Amino acid sequence: MTWPEKSAMRSTRLHLVAAALLASAWLRGSPAVETNHPSRPPAIPEGDRIRLAEAYRLAAAIGDGIWPGWGRVPFATVLVAGESEYFVRHPHPPAGSAPLGRDALLGSDVFVRARTFSPGFLATFPVEGISTVVVGTADSTGAKSPTDWVVTLLHEHFHQLQEAQPGFYEKTAALGLARGDATGMWMLNFPFAYDAPPVQAAYAAAAAALRAAIDSKPGGDAAVAAYVERRAALRAALSGDDRKYMDFQLWKEGVARYTQLRVARWAAEHYRPTDAFLALPGYEPASFEAVARDLEAAISKELAEQKLSEAKRVVFYPYGAAEALLLDRIHPSWRERYFTDLFTLDPAFENESPSK
Repeated sequence: MTWPEKSAMRSTRLHLVAAALLASAWLRGSPAVETNHPSRPPAIPEGDRIRLAEAYRLAAAIGDGIWPGWGRVPFATVLVAGESEYFVRHPHPPAGSAPLGRDALLGSDVFVRARTFSPGFLATFPVEGISTVVVGTADSTGAKSPTDWVVTLLHEHFHQLQEAQPGFYEKTAALGLARGDATGMWMLNFPFAYDAPPVQAAYAAAAAALRAAIDSKPGGDAAVAAYVERRAALRAALSGDDRKYMDFQLWKEGVARYTQLRVARWAAEHYRPTDAFLALPGYEPASFEAVARDLEAAISKELAEQKLSEAKRVVFYPYGAAEALLLDRIHPSWRERYFTDLFTLDPAFENESPSK
């Protein structure tokens, strides 16, 4: 398996594991891992501190350059390192966490407590009522490079922008897809028709047409029209709830993967890392360009190779990212409606018709 495949699948697997562990902890009413507080609170390891500061610096540099309003969204983080977890830029650290004081590099007071989350965690969800990125170290999450870790962290930060939309959680519940599940696990295990032959065939045809459309040269109207037709056929093959679930996943996870790619592209063109970040082990010149190439290759390869019956909801990551890339070409203003038309990209395609 090539690195692009490993990178994309790693991110997806960690999201799955993270959500599963979180739901398990909710159900038990206790943390996933229990350890004792150390007698002396340990500081954030220096390499992890530099990586985290670089993610904050890059997010501030991008500001609203990719998404309107992103620059105003808090970047609350829990960094899981060793046997400790560090609350950074979090306005309400939990009771029992110990203050480490103000960290000028991180621009935040820092609090520490004994580890309660898995070291490989990579997910975004409310902690003490605040949308929080919970992330393990670069080594624990399998990042290829310091740059890869930073770009992936901004994928999670985009989820914070999604969750910051007015009424996000209430509107998610109003989709009616939980079917009595109060843990949030429905987002992973919703009984989508992955094994239905008509849906499998419609998905395979749509994915192939989407790959051809994003790989076509500008002005490739025939390829775009072919995709729009296959897209309509896929949607017609789904039940109402299956269609809502697919739309939700494409909107949430697919566009987050797209944003991850946009971040790497933006940084490759506009951003110079700090000297401390450049000196980290594993950093290579043109690292942001390399991350962008890996992500682009993974999206195309997964569209070509993933089977709905095998990858199941994982297919929505590259598929949604590819739809967003296509919309950049055919409707460049689509992102202006993204937070108006919650949980679906369908309105962005409304001016395209299968007969076009």
